[in-house]
Amino acid sequence: MALSFNQKGFVQENPDIKFFLEIIDGMYDWVRVIDKNSNIIFINKAMAEALNCHDPGRKCHELIGREDPCENCISRKAVFNGHPHEKEEIINGRTFSVMSSPVRDQNGEIIAVVEVLRDVTQMKQMQQKIMEHNRNLQNDLEMAKKLQYSLLPDEFFDERIDFSYFYKSCEMLGGDFIDIFAIDGDHIGIYIADVSGHGVPASMLTVFLYSSINREILSPASALDELYKKFNSSNLGNDMYITLFYAIINLKDRKMTYSNAGHNVCPIVFGRNRFELLRVPGVPISDWVNRPSYIDRSISLNPKDRLFLYTDGLIELKNSEDEQFGEERLLNILLNDMSKPDLVLNKIYEEASKFSAPEKPLKLADDITMALLEIK
Repeated sequence: MALSFNQKGFVQENPDIKFFLEIIDGMYDWVRVIDKNSNIIFINKAMAEALNCHDPGRKCHELIGREDPCENCISRKAVFNGHPHEKEEIINGRTFSVMSSPVRDQNGEIIAVVEVLRDVTQMKQMQQKIMEHNRNLQNDLEMAKKLQYSLLPDEFFDERIDFSYFYKSCEMLGGDFIDIFAIDGDHIGIYIADVSGHGVPASMLTVFLYSSINREILSPASALDELYKKFNSSNLGNDMYITLFYAIINLKDRKMTYSNAGHNVCPIVFGRNRFELLRVPGVPISDWVNRPSYIDRSISLNPKDRLFLYTDGLIELKNSEDEQFGEERLLNILLNDMSKPDLVLNKIYEEASKFSAPEKPLKLADDITMALLEIK
């Protein structure tokens, strides 16, 4: 005996069928059964009450307010190829996710299609809000990136030096920073920094650094001490900090004075028959101690001497065997390539990229920043 869902007597005589229909009637989702001729032979209680239709015998498209069959009728598709199909449908101004699945008899022949319609209007609205929020956030990040990049030095020209830098962040906003500037007619300041974290908080720290460091004091240690006090008066928190190497070069007598606030890779001075690591202790710009006690050290530079500054993101690049690029490979390039500073920096990055990702674009785990200054 074929089952006709609107024959109540059949349901009453079959308690198992009645039980399952009560389950379907208790569902929040809409459920309807459509025969092979697109006639509705059953709708559950939720759908009947929502559409004010308690007599199924209508075409499936008529129930949702259409005069003609849907152009993308997934019920016909389910009957034709015997597979479930899914689409979205707008009904009375609300969005529904519709799943049509074939129903087979005991012989495996398709006799109808069961459709489940779930109201996803609120979810779609939420998705739209999230997408709009993400677009706004992306625009904000783009603006923040432009601001951060605008603080990086333009081409710095002084006939007494040749200077170039390389900067690449692992995220849209970086935590590394480099700057060079004229203090007066004879002195220039140069510093490299690595702040805690990445993204927006890190970028804000670089903005703080740029706006707060004293560009007039001729003592790097004094400038760092002042910066430390400004950091603590800003209440930025003990989970944020800045490591910083700062040097001031007198281009008249070629004397360089430098100090360090916890920068963990030593800058290098090298030239003909010369190689020196600029080691000096110092506490990061933070709120970790009351008196950081920065100290100045000095070194005399000769014509053709070079100063190389960098952050640890470079030497910590790893290859597929978990081996780091390291200082030895870096020094091998620096000490054997006396090309112009910009060419040397590009070569270092190219070699590091080949080492870490020889067959695919390099994906950074940390920012990479380098600077190379040559005394003419």
